[in-house]
Amino acid sequence: MICFFEMAIDNKKKSIDWVGPVKIAARLSSWIIFPVIAGFLLGSYLDKKYDSSPKWFLIVIGVSFVISMFGLVKNTIEEYKKIENNNKDIVSKEKKD
Repeated sequence: MICFFEMAIDNKKKSIDWVGPVKIAARLSSWIIFPVIAGFLLGSYLDKKYDSSPKWFLIVIGVSFVISMFGLVKNTIEEYKKIENNNKDIVSKEKKD
């Protein structure tokens, strides 16, 4: 979280831009929430339809958890690379000055 706040600080204005970090947090949180909710609903529906109490629920929740973790790790790595590139740009600009 510290790197998000460091990224958000504008050196010229000395103000904090909260939009970027909030967007990142929302995007990463959505990778946790939506697949699990969809898995819960689909698993419950399939169990009621086929009368197979926890079987489909557990299978679908397991698959949604794997999808959720894959998306979360992928987006986290992408955001980390953006932050690294942004920091490299700031350092190179400071060296020029």
